[in-house]
Order: sequence, then C-alpha cells, then structure tokens
Amino acid sequence: MSAVICGTGSYAPAYIMDNDKIAELVETNDAWIRERTGIRQRHIAKTETTVYMAAEAAKRAIENAGISPEEIELIIVATLSSDVILPCSACEVQKEIGADRAAAFDINAACSGFTIAYNMADAFFEAGQYQTALIVAAESLSHLTDWTDRGTCILFGDGAGAAVMKKKQGRHYFSVTHSDGTKGWTLTCKNRLETGMGQLPREYYIDMNGQEIFKFAVRKVPELIREVLQKNNVRQEEITWFVVHQANSRILESVAKHLGEPSWKFPMNLQHYGNTSSASIPLLLDELNRQGKLKKGDKILLAGFGAGLTWSGNILDWGM
Repeated sequence: MSAVICGTGSYAPAYIMDNDKIAELVETNDAWIRERTGIRQRHIAKTETTVYMAAEAAKRAIENAGISPEEIELIIVATLSSDVILPCSACEVQKEIGADRAAAFDINAACSGFTIAYNMADAFFEAGQYQTALIVAAESLSHLTDWTDRGTCILFGDGAGAAVMKKKQGRHYFSVTHSDGTKGWTLTCKNRLETGMGQLPREYYIDMNGQEIFKFAVRKVPELIREVLQKNNVRQEEITWFVVHQANSRILESVAKHLGEPSWKFPMNLQHYGNTSSASIPLLLDELNRQGKLKKGDKILLAGFGAGLTWSGNILDWGM
C-alpha cells in the first residue's frame, strides 16, 4: 500500500517585511542578505496565531483534496512555535475544521517536522490503523526571534502548509530519519516558561551557529538523499523534484551540485518566505501544486533538516 498526497494548502501572514525593513533594525542591507541567503522578504504574523495559520492551511488542503473534514482520521501538527501548550495545536485545528472523528497530536522536530509527520502518518497507514490523514506544519518564528541579532533576524519568517494523505494501492517507500543530539547546541531556544516577568535573556530567543548548520546541511542532505534512494532501490534520475527544506539558497545550490543535478530540480520559494522551519516544505509543495508543476506519477523526494540535529527524507508518487 502507498501513502498518496491528494490535497495541499498553505497560509502566509498578510504583513510582509522586506530586507529594507530589516536594515532599519540591524546593520545590513538588501544586497548583503540576498547574496548570503537568497531571501528578499518574509511574512510576519502580526495578528495571526500559529493555530489560526495551521487551520487556514488545513482548510485549503481539505478543499483541494475534495473531501469533507469528517473523513479525516488523523491530524498531526508539526511546530516548534505553537501559541498554545494545552490543548495541543492539532486538537485546536481539529476543532476549527470540524474533523470530529480524528485523533490529533503535535510533534516538534524543528525544520524536519513536516517530513517526519509524513513518515508517521505513512507508518499508521502501513499498520492498518488509518486511511486518511491531515498533516500540518505551522510556525510563528518571528515571536522567537531577537530582532537585534543580525545572524538570525534576517532568516526567519512565519507561515503554514498542510497536506491531506490517503492510503491507496501502489508502491510503498521506506523513509529515513536521523538525529544527533550531541550537536543540539548549534541551534537552540530555551522554554520561556522558565523565565519571570521582564525582558527575556538572549537564550530565550533563537540562537544559531550559522557556520556549523551550513556545514551540517551541505554534508548531510546529499547523504540523506542518497540513502533514501538506495533504501528504496530508486535511481536518482527517476526523481522529478527534490523538495528540500528552504533554509538558504546556497545550501540548496550546494546540494544540487553535490548530486550532479540541475538547480531547477530543487525548486525554491524562500526568496518570498524566508526560513519557515517545518512549514517550508508544505508551503513549497502547495505552490508547485497550484502552479500545475506537479504531474500525476511524478516521483518527489522530500528532505528536511534542522535543529536537534535532525534530518529526514522520503519518496512519494504524486497522486493528484
């Protein structure tokens, strides 16, 4: 049996902050940011919450799939920036969309979150427990960003993406997931429940060792892609699209070069959204879907990587 995506949706906040606005906050400029990251702008949640964005993306995915919310049996929300602790974001999304029959829970795997949520839903399908799932990734990273830190405030944006998955006849692909907790120090953000009132110390905002993360990504992502291909006995040339976490254009270009693939097979939209962590892959999938670039039968390789450190990949046959 195969897990097939049959609907996608996304949501981005209305407020857009371009690089010139960032330059009003820290010493930088548009050319410097674009050269080092590829980012031109990012969406910032001014009034939207993480749950609101997740629910909106979910509603659009359900509409795109042509199903009713009552058909959904499982909801997984990937987020590291939920605005609620209890109840979990997934239960709030369940309430907002009216998916009364669904089991719901959250995961936090940072930028690998959507890929791992896909893997989990696929495993539930293989176990025979569910037939239809909704996976959502939503982030309000601007709320965790120190806007005086040039190394991080130029990178992150807010948004959400979602996909409806169904169990259907077809080839099953094996996923790959790895973690390295010894390198967790390279990308951190402490829980704000530990603080008292007043100004938060620096460690309660996203802190990143950019050079270490870059080296990790350009080394591990090509290894991950090759491992996924080998595990599933799929040739690299069979992959139509490599949909990789949208962290930095230089990372994506380096991965394509390592694999000997043309850059067009690694689509990018980070120039418009920045790094949206777990939401970046479903945001890009929805964009490609609605632009008509994804054709039935296309083999798509998803690859996420981020804090933890975590990295995860899988292959899917596009089923819409």
